[in-house]
Amino acid sequence: MPGPTRGFLGRSRPARDQRLPPGQYDVGADWPVLTAEPTPRISPETWSITVAGNVETPTTWDWDGVHALPRSEYRGDIHCVTTWSKFDTRFAGVSLDALWEVARPTPEGQYVMATSKSGYTTNLPLEDLTGGKAWLVWEFDGQPLSVEHGGPVRLLVPHLYFWKSAKWVTKLDVLKRDQQGFWERNGYHDRGDPWRQQRYQGDD
Repeated sequence: MPGPTRGFLGRSRPARDQRLPPGQYDVGADWPVLTAEPTPRISPETWSITVAGNVETPTTWDWDGVHALPRSEYRGDIHCVTTWSKFDTRFAGVSLDALWEVARPTPEGQYVMATSKSGYTTNLPLEDLTGGKAWLVWEFDGQPLSVEHGGPVRLLVPHLYFWKSAKWVTKLDVLKRDQQGFWERNGYHDRGDPWRQQRYQGDD
């Protein structure tokens, strides 16, 4: 008995890229601009980053000061809760570990609230911002980070959904207890792991 025809079986589907978390698609060369707040205009000369709260040494770095810290790069993928993923990105800046080494979070400090110049906030466990997992970045693909994508400096936490990588970041407050940021108060998940599809409150 002859086998089924090609048309009956349908076309075979290409294998799914193993770098894609569940529910995501490859955006290719594009990088969508998504912003919850008005875009501020910040010159490098006026920008600064402060680490405060439950730390031994609250510290503020200006543009020159943060550039004096050891340079670090991230090369890899990023994932947005709106279901796009972008492969093989290249960012440059400084690992947050260099800031923690100076500010020294206390044992009670277990969470961080990141605040942007625009007033945007997002909360993260401190453990997601240590051990080479998070950066302050000011370059993308060898060029200054554009203002639309958070320049002059944004937070980069690539293992979590991208709303956690706060644009135009100016402050990191180390907290004893978790406090929800902007999107978390509006229904998004408190952590946001793409591989567990932690998009909304109540997701595992």
